[in-house]
Amino acid sequence: MKLTEYTLKNKTVSWMVVLLLIIGGVISFSQLGRLEDPAFTIKQAMIVTQYPGASAQEVEEEVTLPLENAIQQLPYVYKVRSVSSAGMSQIDVEMKSIYRKQALAQIWDEMRRKIRDLEGDLPPGVQSPMINDDFADVYGVFLALTGDGYAYEDLADYGDLLKRELVMVKGVNKVIVSGRRHEMISIEVNRAKAATSGYTTRDIQHLLGGQSMVTSAGNIQLGSEYLRISTVTAGAQDPATELGNLLMGSRNGKLVYLGDIADIQETYYEPTDHLYRFNGKPALAIGVSFSDGVNVTKIGKSINERLQELEYARPHGMELSAIYDQPAQVEASVDSFLIGLAQAVAIVIVVLMFTMGWKPGILMSGVLLLTILGTFIVMNMVGIELQRISLGALIIALGMLVDNAIVITEGMMISMQRGMKRKEAAVRIVGHAWAPLLGATMIAITAFAPIGLSPDASGEFTGSLFWVLFISLFLSWVLAVTLTPFFGYLMFKEQPTQDGGEQVDPYKGIIYQAYRGLLHTTLRFRWTTMLFMVAALYSAILAFGQVKQAFFPESTLPAFTVNYWLPQGTDIRATTEEIEALQARVMELPEVQQVTATIGRGAERFMLTYAPEFSYSGYGQLLVATHNYEDVAKALVKTQELVAEEFPHAFVKFERFALGPAAGAKIEARFSGPDPDVLRNLSDQTLAILHAQPKAINVRQDWRERTKVVQPIIDESEARRLGISQADIDGAIAQNVSGTQVGLYRNGSTMLPIVVRPPVHERTGVQQLDEVQVFSPVSGSYIPLDQLVTSIDLGWEDPIIKRADRRRTLTVFADPNLNSNAFELHALIRADIEAIELPQGYNLEWGGEYEAQNMANEAVFEFLPLGLLLMVIINVVMFRSAKQTLVIWLTVPLAIIGVGYGLMIMGQPFSFTALLAVLSLIGMQIKNGIVLVEEIKRLKEEEGHEWLESISQASISRLRPVTMAAITTILGVIPLLPDAFFAPMAVTIMFGLGFATILTLIVVPVLFALFYHVRYTR
Repeated sequence: MKLTEYTLKNKTVSWMVVLLLIIGGVISFSQLGRLEDPAFTIKQAMIVTQYPGASAQEVEEEVTLPLENAIQQLPYVYKVRSVSSAGMSQIDVEMKSIYRKQALAQIWDEMRRKIRDLEGDLPPGVQSPMINDDFADVYGVFLALTGDGYAYEDLADYGDLLKRELVMVKGVNKVIVSGRRHEMISIEVNRAKAATSGYTTRDIQHLLGGQSMVTSAGNIQLGSEYLRISTVTAGAQDPATELGNLLMGSRNGKLVYLGDIADIQETYYEPTDHLYRFNGKPALAIGVSFSDGVNVTKIGKSINERLQELEYARPHGMELSAIYDQPAQVEASVDSFLIGLAQAVAIVIVVLMFTMGWKPGILMSGVLLLTILGTFIVMNMVGIELQRISLGALIIALGMLVDNAIVITEGMMISMQRGMKRKEAAVRIVGHAWAPLLGATMIAITAFAPIGLSPDASGEFTGSLFWVLFISLFLSWVLAVTLTPFFGYLMFKEQPTQDGGEQVDPYKGIIYQAYRGLLHTTLRFRWTTMLFMVAALYSAILAFGQVKQAFFPESTLPAFTVNYWLPQGTDIRATTEEIEALQARVMELPEVQQVTATIGRGAERFMLTYAPEFSYSGYGQLLVATHNYEDVAKALVKTQELVAEEFPHAFVKFERFALGPAAGAKIEARFSGPDPDVLRNLSDQTLAILHAQPKAINVRQDWRERTKVVQPIIDESEARRLGISQADIDGAIAQNVSGTQVGLYRNGSTMLPIVVRPPVHERTGVQQLDEVQVFSPVSGSYIPLDQLVTSIDLGWEDPIIKRADRRRTLTVFADPNLNSNAFELHALIRADIEAIELPQGYNLEWGGEYEAQNMANEAVFEFLPLGLLLMVIINVVMFRSAKQTLVIWLTVPLAIIGVGYGLMIMGQPFSFTALLAVLSLIGMQIKNGIVLVEEIKRLKEEEGHEWLESISQASISRLRPVTMAAITTILGVIPLLPDAFFAPMAVTIMFGLGFATILTLIVVPVLFALFYHVRYTR
């Protein structure tokens, strides 16, 4: 090969390439971005629309449905899910998996235009839809700000300072402050005082309406200058005093001030919508997200440095604590994988030096290290970060990376042992092997292609596996035909022939002799050998039935969540009291390091795999961090026990964090149809089945319980006679139970709402509704509510209505207990649930891990036929023979023998990563088969041997390269066994490749002999 000859001839150029790979690799390694897990695009946006006063059904029909119809017209939409509740519509829009992050910005803009065009058609009273397309932002630095004795506004002031400063740190994309309590000015008007003074709420509204308007005092000419006039209030007072001194008018010769008839105070909106507690203290959450492609660990250090610089501004007593520190997690994770990579490299080097001698071992180890450094260079150029998947790919690839170098080194050594000169040996072996090795390498790469081309979230998550393998494997071939013969030329010495001119037999060792005997036996009893293999395949398929199924494993993060639901409609203040009590009890556990509570909805997304819960006043969540991962199981069990004992009235779900894209629950049965009563009936039947299954836990449905609703029944004729509309009655009731905003108060740059309402004892309890006064424009006076209604009833309503793809959809959830998994539980309950009779117009769909894994597998298998076709084409082009291609491909199904038994013996599940390993085994198996079949073909066609001799010599000559490649790969993935994510993949490769090596060395020769009718004549 000319490239090899050029490398051998131009040593200066060769050394320059080596130097560039070393220096460039080291520099690139230091510049590579670092993440714990690879980023994958969450293609979702949230649309929230307020419709005050509307019931869940009115919100659904008048707001959610029109918005869904408009959104569904976009060709990019994959799924639309919505939650309609009293006064609020929440729509979750997910785009098709084929769209990556770069395309989403334009898609969101187009969706905004669609919604904006629809706004004018929405009913009066509907507020403008708020579109949050930052729904997928991940706040990798997630902090809790607490302060004993400090009010929320003090925490917010310091939080805003940190927000302004941290957003300027290079590499920071966005900073948010969450969990604020919003302030307002409360003006509580006692009914008795108001009646005595003669002033009404309308009078107060008129008085306060213009309080915060920014007005101009004009400009004045002063000499040659033209100055703006700005009036300033002297002696600034607190809001209560300032507003209390406003003059209402006079009664009986006395001036009446607002403070005379109302109690004025600065307070917080009640009820609030979202709160945080950190270790039992009121807190604000500060989230910091990063720009794409940055080194997270470096940015984390920059953030910490900036926080240290801002220590002077931190009020005494305020504390900033880490809820989640992604940079620290990334550093620990990447360091762990780098140690694993170093261990794997060391294992491969030791094996090479032990089995092939120190010189060949050093040669191939050097080429391996150069391949890894070159891979770092390309990864840096194309923007692939160091993270769990890319580093795992390097570890998986190690054995395959030395495979090409082994073939070239082995060939040089054998040729030189037979008396050939160094240069001639190098050129000869590369000339014979470069094309088969290239074809075999391309097939190995193609086997991973379905992973890299898969468009869904799972494919995106594991996609760097394909690209790192593509880069490293192709680079290993390039270095195998260039630097490997170059180093061999420099390091190997030419060996003289034995006395008498006879060549040394390189295959006279005991291992070669033992293999020769086994090979000849299997060639002699070829049909028996194949029957044995078929029987082994059948038994392995049976063994697969004992292997557990899984999607993505749980994370090793030392934390878990406690999701706490009280009955729908529970006041958030009651939820807060229970969450605080539970938080205090969990903090007493010795395994627990800290506990963060979020009340009203989920926390901000601090991990890609964390899915925040929607807004519910009866919902709270604990983020429980333990001292180490081993403590998670203990703390979780103890928390389950104390919840069952002390909080039995709540529905509580315990979850560990997952690796990779996760579903909302492991088991999901989705019923869709028009009638809520029918949907609830179907869910009740499903719930009964799940409750009867001991392996099912966390059983629930997402429409929750029906809730009470107070229903004043209006006397329409009386109301019409007095000129009073339903809106007048609703407004009067709202004023008396919740208050009415009548203006704004300017407090510096902050505008505080001014809310007029009765004192607390006059706005609680249904009996207070009788005292509500409604103004009649006909009589010019206030009319008691009891004169306008026939009764005040207590009814029931659906508090939330969920929809999926524009159909009402109720979902029943469940999770497997600790002794089971999702696939086992699904198999146990599927038949019973599918046996439920569905009325016409109603459907059942399965979600959860069943759907997620099917989608991931479909995305992979979508491109698998193309990958297999490419591999077959490469085979046919290389061999120009259907028989030889068929010989190789018939061994592929047999590789499953090692996989089935390996997973069963090691107790590992057949997960998504194990499926990817099976695909890689196809490539490895075909790669080894190509090298062997090509050598058989060469010996027959070029050296004129008989078929039997060609099969025997080729098999023996490929014994060391094939076994060495397998051994280095198998031992190289050992460091992956402790990792929950890669363990199934490592076991699949170790056992699958171990058996595949036997297939290559035994079954390929036997099949070749069968197809070419080679008789065993010895």
